[in-house]
Amino acid sequence: FGSSPFGPGQRGWNQVAPHDPPPSRAAMINARKKILKEKGVAPTDLEEEVAKALFDIEVTPSSDIKADVRDICISGAQELDMKTRTAVIIHFPYRIWKHVRKIHGRLVREMEKKFSKKHVVFIAQRTMLDKNFKRKGLQVRPRSRTLTAVHEAILEDVVAPSEIAGKRTRIGVDGSKVMKIMLDPKDKDKENVEAKMSTFSAVYKKLTNKEAQFVFPTA
Repeated sequence: FGSSPFGPGQRGWNQVAPHDPPPSRAAMINARKKILKEKGVAPTDLEEEVAKALFDIEVTPSSDIKADVRDICISGAQELDMKTRTAVIIHFPYRIWKHVRKIHGRLVREMEKKFSKKHVVFIAQRTMLDKNFKRKGLQVRPRSRTLTAVHEAILEDVVAPSEIAGKRTRIGVDGSKVMKIMLDPKDKDKENVEAKMSTFSAVYKKLTNKEAQFVFPTA
């Protein structure tokens, strides 16, 4: 058949090295680096899908947030089915939350393009300390670790990048509590916020087991 035109160590266009991973496998390996789980805990299919979406943004030359996404990884993800839509709740390690906040609105938009017809909500992973905190070797429980403070922080995460303008608590005749959360009117036309009001309520209930109603104040 004649000698090969390729020298030692070289491959023809139709020859594949035995150790070259398929492109999809290589991409998945790189995407896995975007997931930070406890040792021995395998990521779910949804978490791998979220990680791949983040990695896709990171390697897209035209993306204006690719450099910021390089510093971002997730700690978990879950789906929440509602009556008319599904929400994707993405959890981030608290130490990298500052990187998420920097590009919050733009990253939500990009992720919602990847998860079409789904609302995407970002939450920072915070550790709560109960009243037995002294057993953990702490003399004082930081206020930011109390149940109340963590739930307040989750409330702000759920509506971000919109801001909360005010809160009221309504107590029903049966003793049940419903919080009324008023969002900043300047955010009314931004990021499709008004269409997400029911999503905010459902996600907050899922994460805290508390009822909350989100509204824009009326003039």
